[in-house]
Amino acid sequence: MKFITRILSVLMLVALAACGGAPTQQRAVMVGQGLGPKFGDSQPHPWVGGHPYDHPVHGIDVSRYQGDIDWSRVRSSGVSFAFIKATEGGDHSDPNFRRYWYEAGQARIPRGAYHYFYFCRSGAQQAAWFIQNVPRERGALPPVLDLEWTASKTCPHRPPSHEVLREAKIFKDILHQYYGQRPIIYTTVDFYRDNNLGSWPEEFWLRSVAGHPRIVYPGQRYSFWQYTGTGIVPGIRGNVDLNVFAGDPVQWRQWLSRRLQ
Repeated sequence: MKFITRILSVLMLVALAACGGAPTQQRAVMVGQGLGPKFGDSQPHPWVGGHPYDHPVHGIDVSRYQGDIDWSRVRSSGVSFAFIKATEGGDHSDPNFRRYWYEAGQARIPRGAYHYFYFCRSGAQQAAWFIQNVPRERGALPPVLDLEWTASKTCPHRPPSHEVLREAKIFKDILHQYYGQRPIIYTTVDFYRDNNLGSWPEEFWLRSVAGHPRIVYPGQRYSFWQYTGTGIVPGIRGNVDLNVFAGDPVQWRQWLSRRLQ
């Protein structure tokens, strides 16, 4: 009887798999062509206009909310780059930044730092704070300026577009001069639209968690696409943001070689 029960259980599992009854995370993983079975998504989305798993070069962005990270496992899972939160405004730094920066470097993962822009501080003040906290290090990825509308209780201010662009330009110009690399602009759909960021001749990292950037940001060129905030990566507990590079592995190596001089 036990043997028969076991056989029936196996047949049931096979039937479930054939009917798409595997866990959601595994179904999401199997969609990917270049991703393999090492990444997942706890809340996969039905993609419109193209699937991020069709991209072969993937990376993460992290902050203190990821807690302890096993960077060696992260690297072996196929992560090709990491952006690490460093600063916010003019007086807040991520408590895990220095540790993540060191550990990701030890794991030989190309990494860069990002700054969350605050609309109640000048661009010059925020640039000085970023420079105070982020080392000028050969081999680092370009710094990132994170531009999005904040939900901060201490700064609910939403300045007009000309003021946003003026202060953000001051910030990125100072960082460009100090680090020798032109900052990448990370942004969201509403902020991009409200401030006409498409008029900027900058390198973009675009957030789009429901549709392909070619649909959500029509006509906008970009280097990175953040496609989910609920990614699953070995070496990281809980959810993490997942991103792709807009190119193949050869183009990725070329992009790196131009920035890691």
